[in-house]
Amino acid sequence: MNLEALSTGLDRLYPNPQCALDHKDAYELLVATILSAQSTDVRVNLVTPALFSRYPDPTALSRAVPAELIVFIRSVGLFNNKAAALIGMASQLVESHAGLVPDRMDALIALPGVARKTANVVLQNIWNRNEGFVVDTHISRLAQRLGLTTETKAERIERDLMSTFAVALWARRSHQLILHGREVCDARRPACDRCALFDVCPRVGLST
Repeated sequence: MNLEALSTGLDRLYPNPQCALDHKDAYELLVATILSAQSTDVRVNLVTPALFSRYPDPTALSRAVPAELIVFIRSVGLFNNKAAALIGMASQLVESHAGLVPDRMDALIALPGVARKTANVVLQNIWNRNEGFVVDTHISRLAQRLGLTTETKAERIERDLMSTFAVALWARRSHQLILHGREVCDARRPACDRCALFDVCPRVGLST
């Protein structure tokens, strides 16, 4: 893998990558990221306006009735688990953090429904802090196809990507790889014929 060529290609394709989840603050991004598990950002963005109108802050969400909350989030999937996680997360914010989203990795991953991926999203996009590398399904797939990792577990993939890219680029590369996974490098039908990274990609695991 020619890392310099890969980086140049990503920067050319996605010069201004941004988080695709609509949000106004740390609370909204935390909720949206929890909802995005095994869903799409597009779908999440459709449900969050009404959700945040009804539950505008952690205090309101902590008092939510699960059945009522599910009405707002049913379409994102896994709604029972996500409702429980959201209420638990909000309750812990109120009880332990004065209703504020913490800005530390250890405190974030202690919240219900929050693992390293979600914590990294919040830290990078709200506080511009690179404490890790976001690893979602798109990044897992691309990291393997690009030969950046041979691992399959998220934390090990994250470790490999953290050692591959400079710390200052972790958020940028995360956004770029996610965008490329959505737009070009599909899980089932990767569009290699129109991929601008074709010449630098070893296409690990792809037969054609």
